Amino acid sequence: MKSEQPTAALPDAPTNPVQARLEAPLSLRERKKLKTRQTVRREAYRLFAEQGYENTTLEQIAAAAEISPSTLFRYFATKEDLVLTDEYDPVITAALLDRPAGEPFLRSCREALIGLIRALLQHERQELLTRMRLVTEVPALRAGLFRAGNSPQELYLSVLTRRAGVEHPTYEMRVTAAAIGAATVEAVLQWAAQDGREDIADLVDRTFALLESGFAGV
Repeated sequence: MKSEQPTAALPDAPTNPVQARLEAPLSLRERKKLKTRQTVRREAYRLFAEQGYENTTLEQIAAAAEISPSTLFRYFATKEDLVLTDEYDPVITAALLDRPAGEPFLRSCREALIGLIRALLQHERQELLTRMRLVTEVPALRAGLFRAGNSPQELYLSVLTRRAGVEHPTYEMRVTAAAIGAATVEAVLQWAAQDGREDIADLVDRTFALLESGFAGV
């Protein structure tokens, strides 16, 4: 009887668990598009670091990523989108919906986000830090962070509504989502302002502890 050999992982299987979860529901074509977006963004951040955000053009980024400008524009309509958009919303949503149904929403967010952040830091710490530094340093990016479609408030409100099984969010849900969204944005901006010296996961944990305490002692 032959002994079974362990199955080797595919050569391109992602080692980042967040990336793996992101790719899992995608077709091969969609995974290729995802990786193109991520390659473009990495090249953009490299050029931003080398020559500054304002001095970097989309044409230069396209050349660095070895794609045509027209292809780049299919992925990113503006230079701001390279910094202000990402692919993680489905992963965050799934992580929140995986939490126990009866668990308080603040606790669900605290546990889910800290777990995702710790996983991302092992693989994408510098990219995350570069991104948030740009947001703190470039006025147009700071303003765009709260533009419709970019605000994390919308993600939290969507999850709250789905968890409750209702079609329209209540006022209480909107306030809760707004508070969590603003608080988590403040946490990552503080992390970037400190040049990443504080552990972002610990900072987010402190943020949710403050929210759960009802701002006692502030």
